[in-house]
Amino acid sequence: MKRMKLNILGLSEVRWKGAGKITSGGHKIIYSGGTESEKGVGIIVDQTASKAIKGYWALSDRVLLVKIAGKPVDLNIIQVYAPTANSNDEDLDKFYNDLDTAKTQCKSQDPLIIMGDFNAKVGTEKVDDIVGKHGLGIRNKRGEKLIEWCQTNNIIVGNTWFQQPPRRKWTWKSPGDETRNQIDYMMISKRYRNALLLAKTYPSVDCYSDHVPVLGKFKLKLKKNSKPFTNIKFDLAILKTNQTIREKYQISVQSKFEALGDAEEVEQQWENFKSAIMEAATEVIPKVKRKAKQKWMTEEILNLMEERRCAKGNKEKYEQIHKKMQEKCNKSKENWINEKCKEIEQQRNHALKH
Repeated sequence: MKRMKLNILGLSEVRWKGAGKITSGGHKIIYSGGTESEKGVGIIVDQTASKAIKGYWALSDRVLLVKIAGKPVDLNIIQVYAPTANSNDEDLDKFYNDLDTAKTQCKSQDPLIIMGDFNAKVGTEKVDDIVGKHGLGIRNKRGEKLIEWCQTNNIIVGNTWFQQPPRRKWTWKSPGDETRNQIDYMMISKRYRNALLLAKTYPSVDCYSDHVPVLGKFKLKLKKNSKPFTNIKFDLAILKTNQTIREKYQISVQSKFEALGDAEEVEQQWENFKSAIMEAATEVIPKVKRKAKQKWMTEEILNLMEERRCAKGNKEKYEQIHKKMQEKCNKSKENWINEKCKEIEQQRNHALKH
C-alpha cells in the first residue's frame, strides 16, 4: 500500500475466521470471515483514513461494510467476494441478499463504493449508463445478474468506463495462464460517477495471487471522526402514555438491529445495539421542546438560535442570522421590561388607593 500510495485496500478470499479489526504498522485491518478458514473479505485503511472510520458491519464471510466520515458526506465501502461458478443458485441469492442488506445501511445521499471479486463477466457491450464499452470478454449469466442488480440500485461498473489496453483490463488468470478474464470490479453509486477519476488494473504488481489489483482514484475529502457532545433529549415519557408510538419504536429497534446482522465481538454487538436504538428513537420518538433560559425569549428567537447553530460552517449566513437574532432579542427584552414596569406601576397605584 505504501509503495503504490493506496489509502484503502479491499481484499477477497482472506480466509480468516470470525470478524473484527486489528492494527498493524499504523494501518487498520477490518475483516469478516466464517467459522472455517475459507472465503472471507477484508478492508485495510491507512493511518490517515483510519482516524475517520465511523464503524463497520460484518454481514457475512462474503460481504463487509465500512463507513468512513467524510466532508460534506460520509463514504460507504462494501467489499465482496461472490460465489464461484461452481456454487449453486442458493449461495448466489444469499450473496445478493447480504449485499442488499449492506446497501440499506447506507444513506442514499452518501457515496457508495462496492469493490471485490464478483466472479462475473459483464463483457464489452454497453448497457445504459451502468456498464461502459471498455470491459473485457463475453458476458455470462453471472454478469447479467450483476448488471440487473446494478440497474436496480443505480450503481455503475467503474472499470468498464475507462479506455485501457487489454493488459490493464483483465483481473484474473486461469491456472497455467490459459485464459484471462475481467471478474473483479470497482463500482460506485451513479450519483457520484464524477468522483471516480480512474480505474484500471496493475498486472505488474507482485501480490502472489492469480488476481491482479484493480486501482481506482477517487476525489473525496475525508475528515477526522470527532465525536462532539450532542445533547439530544427525547420525550421518553411518551412511551408510557402512547401505546402506538411505543409499539412502533419496538418494531423499529428490532428491525434495525436484525438488519445489522450478528457480530462475534462484544464491542461490535454493543455498537450495533446502540445504533439501532438511536436511529429508531430519532425516527419515532419526538424530541423535548427547547425551553427558554430567559423569560423574555420567544419561540421565534429559539428557532433563530437553532438556525444559527446549523449555519456554523457558513460565516456569511451565520452572521446574518446572528444579527437578526440580536435585533429580536433586544426588542423582545425591551418589550418584556416595559410590560413588567407597567405591572409594577399598576400594583403601586392599586396599593396607594387602598
